[in-house]
Amino acid sequence: MQTKPEETGRDREQVPKDGGSVLGSLKKCVFVLGSALLCLVAARNTITWHVQGLWKASDSFWQHQWGLVYDLFGEDERLLGSLGTLLVPSLVFWLVNGFLLVVDVTGQPAALLRYKIQEEKNVPVDSAKLWKTVKLVLFNQFVVGGLVTVLGAPHLFSWRGMPCGRELPWFHWVVVELIVFVLVEEVMFYYSHRLLHQPFLYKRVHKKHHEWTAPIGIVALYAHPLEHILSNVLPVAAGPVLMGSHVATVWLWFCLALTTTSVSHSGYHFPLLPSPEAHDFHHAKFNQCYGVMGVLDRLHGTDEQFRGNKAYERHIMLLGLTPLSWSVPDKPKVGKEALSCRKTSCHESSCHQTSCHGPRVSSCVLTQDKNQDKTK
Repeated sequence: MQTKPEETGRDREQVPKDGGSVLGSLKKCVFVLGSALLCLVAARNTITWHVQGLWKASDSFWQHQWGLVYDLFGEDERLLGSLGTLLVPSLVFWLVNGFLLVVDVTGQPAALLRYKIQEEKNVPVDSAKLWKTVKLVLFNQFVVGGLVTVLGAPHLFSWRGMPCGRELPWFHWVVVELIVFVLVEEVMFYYSHRLLHQPFLYKRVHKKHHEWTAPIGIVALYAHPLEHILSNVLPVAAGPVLMGSHVATVWLWFCLALTTTSVSHSGYHFPLLPSPEAHDFHHAKFNQCYGVMGVLDRLHGTDEQFRGNKAYERHIMLLGLTPLSWSVPDKPKVGKEALSCRKTSCHESSCHQTSCHGPRVSSCVLTQDKNQDKTK
């Protein structure tokens, strides 16, 4: 039986050509953002056309639906800006994570387990640890987040002149705003995240989030309340405040942000979804991949280990059904037999080398296997 050569230090430090520069990271970000925005625009136009045909809605389907929501809140713009901003994104968060929890807890559908990144972790999820996580997530959402949203949102909307009216903003302007939101979040999250990894704050605040070295979806909001405000709420809320966005745009952005961070923490690399490899690697190694898109990690050199790991090659959107862990597997470690070969077999077989390291180990094992075959 042949074994693959041992991974050398030089192999571990080798970085794929497309990821060796800031330009490489920027290209990936532009591709991901551009593809997402194109899909958003295309889906919006397609869905609108079909739904209008089926439901015979008004000329502007989305405007009509927003009007229904506006009426549901009794045309109370203060209520829309506070209670609505709290409840709508929270509902989306639990819809997404409800599905992920079913897979994590039951292991069904079994076909989805092959997309798990850390295959032997959380199978199944420990119920006591899960319940502890759920309780803190609910506390952060509805107590910490509730106080911030209900008390702060109306004042922010008023101060920035953020509209909460019946009239929706121009769709293409929403796309521009979303791009700004992503960039603002990248900067604020990266630096707030690195701040939390300073020894003083890590020990007292951020360590709780890292109790999960193999995260699941709801761990996205499993954090110390101070971290929840500093690193979860502020980076996401800063963009809409900066742009003075309509409350409907704020809801859309918060829903997208919560969905993507849930995917990043899910522990699964599903087809057609953003890659969670970088943040999963962060939870496994602690001091790599602090950002969302990877640009600032590349600028500051906080992704060097990641770029030298097979996980970096898997850090793409999966467009097929074959798991990337199958098509781009980790290099196997040297087993006990190979280590034994280093000590004894190289001196007893035809592998007469002064050293039994690296690729020579495989030749020793191969020679040993051949010798065994001859004796049979």
